[in-house]
Amino acid sequence: MVKLRLKSEKRLNLFFLFVLFSIFISGDVVAQTGKKITSVVIDAGHGGGDPGAVGKRSKEKDITLNVALKTGEYIKQYCPDVNVIYTRSKDVAVSLSKRAKIANDNNADVFISIHCNANASTSPYGVETFVMGEHRNSQNLEVAKLENAAILYEDDSDQHYDGFDPNSTEAYIMLNFFQSEYKNASLDLAERIQHQLVKRVGRKDRGVQQAGFLVLYKTAMPSVLVEIGFLSNPSEENFLISDEGQTYIASAIFRAFRDYKNDYDKENDVQPNVVDENQVVYKVQIESRSRRVSNPEQHYKNLQYIDCYEHNGMYKYTSGLFYDKKDADKYCAQLKSNGCPDAFVVSFKNGVRL
Repeated sequence: MVKLRLKSEKRLNLFFLFVLFSIFISGDVVAQTGKKITSVVIDAGHGGGDPGAVGKRSKEKDITLNVALKTGEYIKQYCPDVNVIYTRSKDVAVSLSKRAKIANDNNADVFISIHCNANASTSPYGVETFVMGEHRNSQNLEVAKLENAAILYEDDSDQHYDGFDPNSTEAYIMLNFFQSEYKNASLDLAERIQHQLVKRVGRKDRGVQQAGFLVLYKTAMPSVLVEIGFLSNPSEENFLISDEGQTYIASAIFRAFRDYKNDYDKENDVQPNVVDENQVVYKVQIESRSRRVSNPEQHYKNLQYIDCYEHNGMYKYTSGLFYDKKDADKYCAQLKSNGCPDAFVVSFKNGVRL
């Protein structure tokens, strides 16, 4: 027992020295300082032999990959001047250290890591977005431990993480010594992602948080880790494994990135080269009323992306937001089979119904 304790203390001391060393040499890491956002790394959490969180019907690694690829496709389509880089585009294992290295080697402007949450209880649900920082409560620490446990699947973790123990509370205290110079920008992006997921997709708001994530602390650019829901919650798992749910989440992350890029480019006097998705978007009209609904999100609580527009003196409510009519038609068919027989697709250009 004494030998084990001494070994653990030795590993902890090595990691402490490593973190201090990282602080002093952090200026040597190549950071993106351009006046325009031209590249983004989309990181699908886990992969290969590391399944991540496991629900009754799904694995985190599969959901994060699908959402990451969808997010990247939206960015490619509507932000054509942005180079989208994936840390993985298929079911393969990628170490946490390599994910950060991919971002740094490509001088990426933004790093977005996508994950699913889990809990011993089936009750918790909702979304939360993290940046690198000091955990403020035990829940945040547990999320970090869960995600950092991915290094246990790596054969050479001691070499890359200098004895970091993902289950040691003391190790996270030491990790918190490292503060990214991009923390404020990361918080800005995190707030935008959280807003989109809560207001546009209707997910429960668990807030923007800080915690010590190994995948974030070596990235030399604004970086966030988004937990898109709990696989341990049956209802949320059903949403996360559905194509509809993954599409909504990917769209929300894209919109947050697009808005962040727009504001960043404008602040640096660069004309954004972003295709406005409102030029042609498709929604599914579900109801027409003579009076407004006081609380649409609650009234249509089983639907996503609820919106309202006025037409011919009536208030018309829609669900969904699509950039491809085929996706809208598919969603419309689903609504019709689920109790909305009069649903039909409507298109908009620059906010005006066509």
